[in-house]
Amino acid sequence: MKSNGGGAFINVLSVASWINSGAMTAYAVSKAAAWSLTNGLRNELKAQHTQVLGLHAGFVDTDLTKGLDVPKASPQSVVQQAFDGLEAGLSEVLADERSRTIKQGLTAIPPVYL
Repeated sequence: MKSNGGGAFINVLSVASWINSGAMTAYAVSKAAAWSLTNGLRNELKAQHTQVLGLHAGFVDTDLTKGLDVPKASPQSVVQQAFDGLEAGLSEVLADERSRTIKQGLTAIPPVYL
């Protein structure tokens, strides 16, 4: 990418990057590590004009969440928001109401992760 003047990455993350309820600890740990990697790559690749976008979502209506009775974002909506974010030069996209609420709750008293 550097030799071509830059490019873009989208790293698909999760609200589990920020919170760990204990129900899916290994998944949450892996997403937290992926979020940290995304932030590090963003800083490392900025000089070569490579955009690194972190895409956070709660539940997306896929086979993985088929049996869960929770509000879900459509895959089409998540993809469209990711592409819109790339086009706008964003570093982060919060693809659904759940991700926006949880991100905001990180600074609440008490914080959402407790």
